[in-house]
Amino acid sequence: MKFTAERESLLTALQAIVGVVERRQTMPILSNLLLKVENNHLTLTATDLEIELVTFLDAEVSQPGSTTVPARKLLDIVRGLPPQADIAVSMEEQRVRVSSGRSRFALSSLPANEFPFLDEIETGQSLTLAQKVLKRLIDRTQFAMAHQDVRYYLNGLLLVLQSTGLRAVATDGHRLALSDADAETGMDESRQVIVPRKAITELQRLLGDVDGEVRVTLSDNHMQVVLPSLCFTTKLIDGRFPDYERVIPEVGDKRVVGDRELVRQALSRTAILSNEKFKGVRLSLDENRLSLQAQNPDQEEAEDEIEVVYDGAPLEIGFNVSYLLEALGAMSGESFSLELTGPDSSGLLRDESDRSSQYVVMPMRL
Repeated sequence: MKFTAERESLLTALQAIVGVVERRQTMPILSNLLLKVENNHLTLTATDLEIELVTFLDAEVSQPGSTTVPARKLLDIVRGLPPQADIAVSMEEQRVRVSSGRSRFALSSLPANEFPFLDEIETGQSLTLAQKVLKRLIDRTQFAMAHQDVRYYLNGLLLVLQSTGLRAVATDGHRLALSDADAETGMDESRQVIVPRKAITELQRLLGDVDGEVRVTLSDNHMQVVLPSLCFTTKLIDGRFPDYERVIPEVGDKRVVGDRELVRQALSRTAILSNEKFKGVRLSLDENRLSLQAQNPDQEEAEDEIEVVYDGAPLEIGFNVSYLLEALGAMSGESFSLELTGPDSSGLLRDESDRSSQYVVMPMRL
């Protein structure tokens, strides 16, 4: 195996796929990338046995072949070389030689035939949509996924695919994020899949807010997303997602409308002195006024007050301030609404300029 590639192209390709490589591995081969060269193309593959990333770039191939090389060491070497450099890579005596200018490196290697692949994705349903549509759905919901919850089906994002649109839903049992997008999917019947947390994090990083299209293919056990020069495949979570529609409260009779950024800043200030473990903040509503209060075990207190639009009866309710901040941060409009039915009810937050997303936050006792 022997080839030459441009530093910028190789660096971009490595940065795109190295995130899937875990730093600590039980199998040494999983710390490596698979390099395969033929027909003036270099193919790079990374996997953790749950996710597989494959990317392609042009290269000047002198001798076709394949091998594996430590992923992060190769990335660090390429990143450290000067811009516009040409990088020569060859296989000599079970070691991978990397050279550019006067720089020389010899990396350990493992046989290419030991590199594991995910199962071939069976024939499944496919659809094509704009990158920015899929990215927007993920951006608006991913923060509500559970993390290492024993209810494994919560450690991921639910994608609901219908003939006229897509829906993303995430919940950790304490809050829920839901976002809809119109899209002609060409699907005859509705389909639901749960995509693992790590796969969603990688997809969010790889997708761009652009009109360029991606092709999504779903089989019984896998989801594949094909981007320009990149193929992303992940296993799906085999489980039943909760009936999330039951969690969304009916329209509340107490409705607050406020400036999203002003309220977000006030919550951030108040959160400084909240209990570090529970992150509780008390919201007190009165006519056109929202008061915020927080305190911690050291008897420190924070108070803030903001003008809002509210004409209901006085009300006090407690929330985890982090949940409120993340919901507000996922919005883009200038104003938001919060609907409540009482001091023990869930809060329903929406962006006033874009009603396609909803955020439910459970109350907490303070």
